[in-house]
This record gives sequence, C-alpha cells and structure tokens, in this order.
Amino acid sequence: MNQEQAKERIEELRKQVEYHAQKYYDEDKPEISDFEYDMLMVELRNLEKEFPEFQSKSSLTQKVGGHVKEGFQKVTHEVPLQSLQDVFSIEEVEEYIAKIEQKAEENNMEKVMYVVETKIDGLSAALEYKNGEFIRGATRGNGLVGEDVTENLKTVKTIPMKLKDKIDITVRGEVFIAKDDFEKMNQEREENEEELFANARNAAAGSLRQLDSKITKTRPLDIYIFNVQKIEGKEFNSHYEELEYLSKQGFHVNPIRIYCKTMKEIEKAIEKIGEDRENLTFGIDGAVVKVDDLKFREILGTTAKTPRWAVAYKYPPEKKETKLKEIICQVGRTGVITPMAILEPVKVAGSTISKTTLHNEDFIKEKELKIGDTVVIQKAGDVIPEIVEVKKDKRTGEEINFEMPKQCPVCGAQAIREEGEAAIRCTGIECPAKLFRNLVHFVSREAMNIDGLGENIIQQLLDNGLIENIADIYMLQLEDIASLKKNGQKFAQNLVDSINESKQNDLYRFITALGIRHVGSKASKLLARKYKNIDNLMKAEFEDLSQINDIGPIVANSIIEFFSQEQTQDLIQKLKEAGVNTEAKEEENIDNRFEGKTFVLTGTLENYTRGEASNLIEKFGGKTSSTVSKKTDYVLAGEEAGSKLTKAQNLGVTILTEAEFQEMVRSGTGTNIPFLDTFGTGLSS
Repeated sequence: MNQEQAKERIEELRKQVEYHAQKYYDEDKPEISDFEYDMLMVELRNLEKEFPEFQSKSSLTQKVGGHVKEGFQKVTHEVPLQSLQDVFSIEEVEEYIAKIEQKAEENNMEKVMYVVETKIDGLSAALEYKNGEFIRGATRGNGLVGEDVTENLKTVKTIPMKLKDKIDITVRGEVFIAKDDFEKMNQEREENEEELFANARNAAAGSLRQLDSKITKTRPLDIYIFNVQKIEGKEFNSHYEELEYLSKQGFHVNPIRIYCKTMKEIEKAIEKIGEDRENLTFGIDGAVVKVDDLKFREILGTTAKTPRWAVAYKYPPEKKETKLKEIICQVGRTGVITPMAILEPVKVAGSTISKTTLHNEDFIKEKELKIGDTVVIQKAGDVIPEIVEVKKDKRTGEEINFEMPKQCPVCGAQAIREEGEAAIRCTGIECPAKLFRNLVHFVSREAMNIDGLGENIIQQLLDNGLIENIADIYMLQLEDIASLKKNGQKFAQNLVDSINESKQNDLYRFITALGIRHVGSKASKLLARKYKNIDNLMKAEFEDLSQINDIGPIVANSIIEFFSQEQTQDLIQKLKEAGVNTEAKEEENIDNRFEGKTFVLTGTLENYTRGEASNLIEKFGGKTSSTVSKKTDYVLAGEEAGSKLTKAQNLGVTILTEAEFQEMVRSGTGTNIPFLDTFGTGLSS
C-alpha cells in the first residue's frame, strides 16, 4: 500500500469508526458486531503506526494514554465542585421550596421555575475546554482540589474532544457505568475468578482512578454532563438553557430533566423518576431539584459545602420478604461452582426477583441459610438483588440444610475446595461448562501456540458443532474451517498447518496446555525435564512431586488430583491417538549460563514481552521472581520502571538495561544466539 492509498484508507476507517461509535454509544443502535468494530480499530491503529505522518489527535485511536503514572497530579478547581444537601422525604422538599419561595418574594422575583433531574450514581468530574478543545479533566476530590485524570477521561468515548464552538468552558458531569455493562463486567470477573465489584458506582470510581489508562479503556465508562462551571464570552439566563446549549455542543447531557413551576409538579416529577428508575439504563441514587434561574442562584449563594439553589431527594431502599424455595449450583467457565437461590418471585424496586447468587459456601453458612427460609431481599446499588437477612422467627422446623456438592453438577467430576479459598471448583478438563476457557488456554501462545485459533474462531467452531472437546481440534478438516469465513481457504490452510505443527511441540507445552491448577509454563518445564513423558508424570507420586524445587505440596496435590480424573485420562488418550507429541525432546547444547541466578523484571521492554524475557532466562538455567530482595541477582529494568527499580537501587542489586541483558544472551557462550526466534516470536537479534 502506497502513501496515497494509506491516507485514503485511514480517512475512510476513521469515518467508519466514528459512525459506528456514535451508533453504539450515542444512539444505542449498533449496526455491526463488537468484533467487527474492533477489527476496524485494529486496522486503523496499524495503518497509523505504519504511516505516522497521518496520525491525528482527533482519531479515536488516540483517546488512550500509553504509560503507567506513579500518581495523579493535583488540580485546583477554579469553581468548587460542591456536594448537594440530601433530603429524605417529600416534607423536607416542601420545606426547602418554601424557603426558596420566601427568598424570591424578598427579592421581588417573579414566579420561580425549577428543573428536576436524576441524581446519577457515579463519580463527579470537571472537564476543561480551551478554544473548544478538551485540555484537562479532574475528579471532584474534596471539592476544591481533585486529581488530574485527563488521560483516563480521553478513553470515555462519549466525551467530545472538540466542541462545535471555539469556546473556553468548564463543565461538570457524572462518570458512571450503565446497568447492563456493570452486570457484564461482574459476570466476566466471576468467570475469571476476580473479586466482584460491590456496585456500579465503586466500579466507575475505581476505573476512572486507574493509574494506567489502558485499564480504564477496558472499562465501559460513560458520562452525563449536568452543569456549566465556568464559561467565557457567553451568558445564559437559565439552567435549562445551558443544558440545551451543552447538548448542541456534543455533550451527553443528563437525559432526565423535568421543568416544574409548583411544588405539586416537583412532587410528581420525583414520583415519576422513582417509578421509572428500573427502566433507566443507568443507576441513580436520587432526584435533584434545582432552581432554574441562574441570576437567582447567585442571590441564593452557597454554604461552604453545598449550593443553596439545589437539593437532592434520596429514595428509600426497598426491601421485601420472600421464600427461599431451592438452592441450585451453576458452573462458570473457570469451573467455579456457584450456589444460586431460587425464590418465590417478589417485586423489589420495580423489578421482579426470582433468583439471586449466594456467592459461595461461606456466605450460606454466615447467613445460616436453609432451604424453605423466609428471607429479606434488597437490590444492592439498585442493580444486584441480594439476601440481606433470614427471618429465623418464621421457621417452621421443615427447613432443610444445604451442602455444596462433592461432584460437579454438569459433568460429575470431583469438586474440590482448596485450603484458603472460598470457591469450590470442578476438576474435569472435559466439563462442558469449562470447555470454552479450556480451549482458549490450550491453544494459547504459552501452551500449544496454535496461531489463528483465537477466541472468535473457537466460539464459531463450538456454535457450529465442529468441536465438542479439546481433542476435536486435531480432527478439524480444511473445509470445516473454510466454512467459517468468506473466501476462507487461505485462512483454513494456515490454521490446519498451525494445528499440525503443534503436534510436534515439546512436552512442557503439552503440560502447560492441560491447564493443571497452579501449574504454569515454568512448573511445566520442571516436570517435563524430570519425567520425560506424560505417562511417567501421570504415575508420579506425591512424595516425589513435592520434593521438586518450586513445586511443593499444594501443586503436587493439584497434579495428582488432575491426573486421577477419568476425563483427564480420556483426553490424553485421544490426543495421543491424534498424533500429539507427549515426549520431552532432547535438549541440545545445554547452556546454563544463568544457573543459580534470580532475575526480577520491571518496566516495559522494547524488544520482547516479559514472558519472552522470562523464557530466555529459564532457557539458560536462571529463575525469575516478582519481588526484589537481597537474594535477587539482577533487576532487568525497562522503560517506566517503578518501585522495584528503587528497591533494587537501595539494596545494591545489579541493574541491567535491556541492551546489557541482550549482550549477556548473545555472548554467553561466544555464539550469536538468535535469542527470540528460539521461542517462536518471529523476532531475531
């Protein structure tokens, strides 16, 4: 592709990406799948990298920072970001409105108008624009001083980087995560065995305060603007008018704003928002009543903490009693078995609840739950239903104790709970509930390294019934794969070649691919080196395994439990029959130049990932560690190295630059080693 062609394609891609981003984020009417959108972004990003002369700050690819900061800079707000006075009853709202009306009468004001808005449950932020371009964003902080989160806010796709008018303006908004997005996030975190977010507000706040904007970019943050903090060269008479103006500038403005003249209308607006809150796509924690007239606001003024021209009505949390009819267990993609409460349907906060998660065995014991109990249900953060109380005084004696299963309810394999963990897991490698995750791991780069077999293709193979277990990968035919893509012959041939090539992998890759709990690539290499083939490893005894350095009793137990499963034995037999190598290859030209040396890696390396650098170190007999201590021999420091580098300097540990490390790798035995090609990265020295 020449320069002119690249320019045309980049411009075309930017238009497509902007169009589909608007359809997805602004209009909620996506016309293409998430995957197709991601592929457009990947192509655009690659072309901008190949032709840097066409890079632009306005491109959607430039809305993310690329480095980790040690901490946030502080921002002093020119106009304080105050909090609102909360009230908890309509009577308190009436009292507030009466005071406003009295103040208006004292100042000979005409009829006061009000705007009632949703109080969005998120994190407040100020956005600054200079000459119509976004220059800085900050959290509310203590109202006077906040944190500079500009790079993170650039990842929020609903924040315009450039306004229609070339104005100097500071606006305030609420950063939040929509209900559906929050549920998806927690579902993914549960599947990945990560700690769940307590509520959407905490998730949004934690996401916006990430030191690495790459992490923030993965979070589905959104924002609604609800106030003009400061503007130059333009004046407004009313709050409603300024919101209309902000909307025309490209901001996402709080969508629920009801114009009111009387207390009766205000009460109806609050009731209306309360009735509709379950149908809103975002979480709210109240309704805000604001004086509309901006000049009257100046007369009303503020206290040290709150404006006198607005008040926040908080809806009371709703709780309902119902019966716990049954407890069933679901199996997630990682094999975690989660108990689920089946309830007599009950309406809470506008939605009907018939089931809720019970998290784990400890939660059930802590609440002393029994099947048949009368329980109290509440929606946490107005999103997630949860059992908050057991009404023990309503027990009849017919309630039944519950015990977590000893076998997986999906495949029947042994279910275990390891010491120190709350989760109970299925151990079956062929369990249908775990199949997708097991497949993704099996073909991954550190495992069987089957190039081209990504998550999307795996899902298509499963959806089309072309594979039902891991071994079926090696039964795939050229025409099966080609059918997944239009004109997919070349792709299919490349994938078949990669699958066949993976049959010759060394034993350690095969062990890694099996996904034995606690056994990563490092432990797999130790096991392959000691046992030489998979049959010997399958027969290994606890005493023998636990004496291997870096294995220990926990890992040894995990290995024995894994190979004792019929599903494991069945899969390995199928893979053998498919021609997959299960023998360790002879190590040629053994070079232990790093034997007895411990390395710690920190920062970003230019020529390879940390995993690739670790492979090199282990290849030459060394070890890697995640922590720096007096026993550390070398710290390999890349760009943006942080606290580990500082600690190494304080302890007097030898610090290597990437260039020095490369020289050690190249010159160790006097030969010029193609240090990266050895590990299949496609790079060389």
